[in-house]
This record gives sequence, C-alpha cells and structure tokens, in this order.
Amino acid sequence: MSIRQFAAGAVTAAAALVAFPAHAQTEIQWWHSMGGALGEWVNDLAKEFNASQSQYKIVPTFKGSYDESMTAAIAAFRAGNAPHILQVFEVGTATMMASKGAIKPVGEVMKEAGVSFDQGAYIPAVAGYYTAPNGQMLSFPFNSSTTVFHYNKDAFKAAGLNPEKPPTTWPEVASAAAKLKAAGHKCPFTTSWVSWTQLESFSAWHNVLFSTQNNGFGGLGTRLAVNTPLHVRHMENLGNMAKQGLFVYKGRNNAADATFVSGECAMMTGSSGLYGNVVRNAKFGYGIGTLPYYPDVPGSPQNTVIGGASLWAMAGKKPDEYKGIGQFFAYLSKPEVAAASHQRTGYLPVTKASFDLTEKSGFYKKNPGADVAVTQMVRKTTDKSRGVRLGNFVQIRTIVDEEMEGVWAGKKSAKDALDAVVKRGNEQLERFQKANRG
Repeated sequence: MSIRQFAAGAVTAAAALVAFPAHAQTEIQWWHSMGGALGEWVNDLAKEFNASQSQYKIVPTFKGSYDESMTAAIAAFRAGNAPHILQVFEVGTATMMASKGAIKPVGEVMKEAGVSFDQGAYIPAVAGYYTAPNGQMLSFPFNSSTTVFHYNKDAFKAAGLNPEKPPTTWPEVASAAAKLKAAGHKCPFTTSWVSWTQLESFSAWHNVLFSTQNNGFGGLGTRLAVNTPLHVRHMENLGNMAKQGLFVYKGRNNAADATFVSGECAMMTGSSGLYGNVVRNAKFGYGIGTLPYYPDVPGSPQNTVIGGASLWAMAGKKPDEYKGIGQFFAYLSKPEVAAASHQRTGYLPVTKASFDLTEKSGFYKKNPGADVAVTQMVRKTTDKSRGVRLGNFVQIRTIVDEEMEGVWAGKKSAKDALDAVVKRGNEQLERFQKANRG
C-alpha cells in the first residue's frame, strides 16, 4: 500500500468514526438526602444498576437534609435544570402532589418506558400513601420506614431488666427508664422526630385521628385534632418524665439517633431506618421493639404510619431519559434488590415479593426484631391509620417542635402547647388550601 493510499484510508476511517460515534450513555441525575451508611447504600444501588446495563447512567448527588434537597429542587425546577429524580420525604408528599406541572407520575413514566408495572406488587400500606384519589401511583416507594422502639440490651442487663423483653406500653417505658436511671444511666429514654413518633404514629397506633378528613386523605379542608385528652395525657406524661430525668430531649429531626448509636441513650423511639447504622456502628447488644401504647385505649395498637421517602420523576425531561428512570425503578423493584435493601437498612421491603424472599431466607429468625417494622405496617389499616398527608407539613412539624420544646423545658403545659399546635397548624393548612383550591 502506498503512503498516499494509507493516508486516504486513514482519513476515511476517521470520517467514519465521526459519522458513527460510540453510543453515549444517557445520564440520569438523582438528588437524595442519604448521608453516612445510607449514602453508601444509595451509591451502591447506582453502581449496581449502571453495571447491569450500558444505556443509562444514574448519577446520585447528596443535597443535604430532606428540607434542603426539596428547596434546592424547587429552585432548580424554576431555573429549568431540575434533576431527573428527586427523593422527597413523606412530609412533602402533599406539596409534590399539588405541584402538578413539576412532576410526572411514576405510572406514566413506567408506561412510556415500556416497563411492566403492577401497583399491586407493592406493600399496600406503602403504595397507598403515594397514590392519588384516582388510584394512580404518583411516586416510587423507596426508603419507606416506620416508627419503632430501639433499646440497648447491655444497658437493660446492667439495670436488672430483661434484655429480651422490651417495654410495650408507655407505663412500662417509664418504669424501665426509672430503673435505668437508678443504674446510673443519664439518658434512659429519648426520641427523634417528635411530631412523627409522638403525635402522628402515636395517633394511628391508637386508632385516633391526627387531623380531620381522615388525616388529609379526604381533602384539603383537613384541620389538626391533636389536642384531645389522649394526646394531652401522653405529652403530660413525657413532660413529667423530662422533669424526672427519665426522658432527655436531644433535639429536632433525627438528632437523637447519634445519642442512641453511641450508647449515651438507652431507649429511643425513632425510624426503623436506623437499623443499618446501629448494626454497623454500635458497640452494644441491640434490640428492636414495637412502638409503645396505652393499653386502656380501645382499638390499640392498630398500625403505625409511613415515614422515609419516595422517588419523584420531575417533569420536562426527554423521552429517552424517562426510559432510563423507568428502567431504574424496575431494577429497584426486583425482589432480590429490594430484599437486599430492606435487610441492609431496616427500611421496609417495598414489594410483597421482597418481603417473602427475606422471610424465606431466614433473615428474620437470624435477626430478631428486624421484622417489627413490617408487622406494624402490614396490619389492616383504618381510615384513621392510613397515614397523614397534609399541605405545609414541614412547617407544621416545626410548630410541633417549637411548642413541645416548651413542655420539655417545663415552661408550658401540654394542653397549652397542643392548643397552640392546633391553632398555628390550622393557619398553615388554611394557607395551603387557599393556594391549591384548583
């Protein structure tokens, strides 16, 4: 071959490469709020999906707390550069549902992606929360949790308590806390997410309403109902425990989680999603019990309510990008993937198949207590216990924190604090109702 022929051939080959470029992967931006061990889980899910196919690349990005990531996504949507997938905590569900132009229902995404999608495959108590009145699932159930009772078995032994028998009622919690304090524990009991654990789940667990119109599922005219004698009695009891040093308030949101994992606090009500962190980092025997209840309340215990978050597909993306989102959601729904996520994190299995797979594997027998969150959630729900879905819910939870902090500090009575929660919370609900009448 002459030099001229070689050169001509090289030019032709180069032209062919330009004309037929290698197929570029479609990137799917996923904004989330999972830090620490849970952040590693999210990154692993993205890596495993990316390795399972070559068309799409999920790019997970940590955007701070749930509040922060939602605020960032709203700003990004207005600027025209929202992520493809946004993780939103359950408190933001009503707000996302009202943002019709900003989201694309997951059912539509799956249909357009050509992915088989059976809403009936998902755990009803989980899927129902993210489903519109017309029966359409709006977001993809991802890290769904519920409230459970965490306790330190080593601390129980040291205090003369049975480490295999956690307290199941609130009087038993107070009694155990007194024994732990007598044994030298400076933080016998604490709680994270005060509104979620002590008012929202508390209400459903006792089969009473948190707010009217079936906790907001019946319409935007819902109003708070948390100043009943039962709610007042419970907050009074916690306030009295705080005065005696039996309940130690450690701050808002999940601030108390770290104090339990470190061994500082012996008992805690909080998210089932703390399981992975405790198993990995705690240096003590760990137990999980059901959320405590008052045995004299008819209909209790009923079922606890959902927490955690779901994944929302944002509007305005290209068809190929929605195909990638659909493929990713289908991957997360695979029984073996969903079961592995449940077993690793303590979040609920999102599908019935993943629950069955976990049960058959013997995981619950090897890890007593790991099934508590599941059994609390799969009970038959009532109109009072399906969950709580309110507009401006983030602001309402902040109001609860503010008012209850007055009770924990001994500056306000439980009745006055809960009356204030109802008054201030209803102002937020009225505001949301007016803004979303259409």
